[in-house]
Amino acid sequence: MTFVNTDVWAAHSNGFSSTPKKYFKAFCLKFFWKLLLQAGTMESSSDEEEVRTFLQVMSEKYNPENFPYGQGVMVLSRPPGSPVKDRLFLPSILVLNYCGISKAGDRSDIAAFCAHVVGLDLSHNQLNDWVEISTIVSSIPHLDFLNLSMNPLSGVELEPSMAEVFSRVRQLVLINTHVSWDTVHTLTQHTPELEELFLCLNGYNTVSESQTSCPSLRLLQITDNQLQNWAEVRKFGLMYPSLSTLVLANNSVESVGDTQETLRCLFPNLRTINLNNSGLSKWEDIERLNFFPKLEEVKAKGIPLLEPYTTHERRSLLLAQLPSVVVLNGGAVSAGEREDAERYFIRYYQDCPEQELPQRYHILVSKYGQLAPLAEVDLSPRCTTVDVRWGERVEAVSLHLEQTVGDLKKHLRSLLQLPTNGIRLFYINREMCSVFGPEELKCGCRALHSYSIRDGDEILVVPKVKSRCSSSDL
Repeated sequence: MTFVNTDVWAAHSNGFSSTPKKYFKAFCLKFFWKLLLQAGTMESSSDEEEVRTFLQVMSEKYNPENFPYGQGVMVLSRPPGSPVKDRLFLPSILVLNYCGISKAGDRSDIAAFCAHVVGLDLSHNQLNDWVEISTIVSSIPHLDFLNLSMNPLSGVELEPSMAEVFSRVRQLVLINTHVSWDTVHTLTQHTPELEELFLCLNGYNTVSESQTSCPSLRLLQITDNQLQNWAEVRKFGLMYPSLSTLVLANNSVESVGDTQETLRCLFPNLRTINLNNSGLSKWEDIERLNFFPKLEEVKAKGIPLLEPYTTHERRSLLLAQLPSVVVLNGGAVSAGEREDAERYFIRYYQDCPEQELPQRYHILVSKYGQLAPLAEVDLSPRCTTVDVRWGERVEAVSLHLEQTVGDLKKHLRSLLQLPTNGIRLFYINREMCSVFGPEELKCGCRALHSYSIRDGDEILVVPKVKSRCSSSDL
């Protein structure tokens, strides 16, 4: 920090001036300089205090005071000369996120305590040096899962000589680390058993192609980046030939732009693809998904192509276009649903001009033949008009027959200003009343249409009384 006036400081170093003004200024400067030195020392001391090691945090979190009964985790004794607790209750999966970790700590102590550990969550820490990360990983011989998400790894490259220690990792999570593609490639080249890789929220708009493939990788999740061109996406097929799950959600991928033969060669094992909230806007892109020879599951919600359609139309039209898919947008597809969707597809397009018909239409017509349009059925609520009798008063009332008996009672109380202390309703079929007499509407949850009420019938309203009246008294 250089806040010092050099002229005054020169005067001060050669002896104070005889004038009071200069003496006072020099004195203040000396005092201010001493404060700055003290503040710098305090800041340096504070910075040193803020450095937290993996070993320190692990010792604090998993000490016996936090796990007085062990809770089914392993008890380990302190190695000779270790500064940490004499024993730690360590589970096989350590969760040390949001702990401010920036350093590893003593390698031998980590190795002594973590021989059984298979999973490690270090997300949301301050690790910004692959040397420190490599020290931790190299001390955990059976590490299978590693989560480094939300650590500041932008611009920090992993040297190939340090990458060997990651060779046992099968699941690697690098979400929102902004790690470079060079480092990603270094890791995949030195992890022969890597099966799952998570690269979400890393700001990628291009994909740097690796010269060496990673044949063990089965799942790649690269959501919430800025990938747009299929030319970038296709590189994953070259780098990860055994890929079975590709999650591209929340990227603006605009098309699926390769030929059938190319897609077969690039993604021979792809079974699941997630294109939620992508930029697909043409049915031809959906049709090309059929070129993936083993594709079974598709997610395609929130794409521009489907915006004009209803929920039922979206699922039916998608399903009819994807004959090999058994799970669509997270829902299993039954044989009955598929047939309904394919028949719907035929009827949806059958009035279109020949030049606008999709290829799938002709395939389905050859399967089901030309289908007659479905009959239009009026499913609007049925209404009828009845006479409601209350003593000497008679009112013509329109009833919605999908209502229940309970709904009718509420409606009549409000409409006719009937008393709120209880009423009974009796239905009188004018054509059959001489045979059956009035029928009491007792069940409040029963729908009115189940009584076969017709225009001109009558509803009799009587007050509830203690002595139950029978229909013969009416």
